[in-house]
Amino acid sequence: MSTFTKLKHPIILVHGFSGFDKVAGIYPYFFGIPQALEKAGATVFTASLSADNSNEVRGEQLLKFVKQVIHVTGAKKVNLIGHSQGALACRYVAATHPEQIASVTSVSGTNFGSEIADLVRLAVKPGALPEAMASTVMNAVGSFISIISGHPCLPQDSVAALNALTSEGINKFNAKYPQGLPKKWGGEGKEFENGVYYYSWSGIIKHNPLDQGLNNLDPLHAALVAISLLFKKERFQNDGLIGRYCTHLGKVIRSDYSMDHADAINQTAGVVTRSTDPIKLFVEHVTRLKSKGL
Repeated sequence: MSTFTKLKHPIILVHGFSGFDKVAGIYPYFFGIPQALEKAGATVFTASLSADNSNEVRGEQLLKFVKQVIHVTGAKKVNLIGHSQGALACRYVAATHPEQIASVTSVSGTNFGSEIADLVRLAVKPGALPEAMASTVMNAVGSFISIISGHPCLPQDSVAALNALTSEGINKFNAKYPQGLPKKWGGEGKEFENGVYYYSWSGIIKHNPLDQGLNNLDPLHAALVAISLLFKKERFQNDGLIGRYCTHLGKVIRSDYSMDHADAINQTAGVVTRSTDPIKLFVEHVTRLKSKGL
């Protein structure tokens, strides 16, 4: 007799800053993850939000997508899983429309901002010419990403995106939408709050070449390793873009897996560290959600 069970509510995967659902309908942001989740018994959708914009704008876009999924599937709620800035869009929807959300899961989420965003904000002064030039370039890149992923009408605002990821910006966001946040730095938040379950996991770059394997040949990993050395607050406790404890939300599954920021979504093309299988983490989470009746 089969004991296989389906996940009750659909899963929506939500990309981060400068992200997409699929490039040209072929190459996915969440590499190999939707298929694995479907085999585990989940109905899976991937949202496409503005590549570069504020948490609130992206959150409203996600809300629209959530309503579409609920309409199409007949489900009463959805499970949201967001990577990087995508976690903030998920939190926004859960805080403003908790009746439609079963759970929010943050994967390497910028829940307390990014030290790298702070450094960029310091280097690029608000209102100055360099900011205007950088904004023009980044908006063009964001528009290009949206076009090649089949969503040309999504608005781009790279300055709003940068401000949303700084310590100042995230403090304002967290004051409005505190659900699931830990009260103590490095601690856990409530697993269940305002009718929604909250979870998180993330990783750090462990400077062990034997563990990296083929990841040593990944240019994106090399770039994240270099950026990781710019951190001061969490210098050896970060994934190249976000500090370990900045990712905590709700029940923390673990925040020191051996993986950089891109490894968390099985990028680039499945080339990740030897000791951490990001797809396995997602599949294990389906089992966790099933155990909660979600």
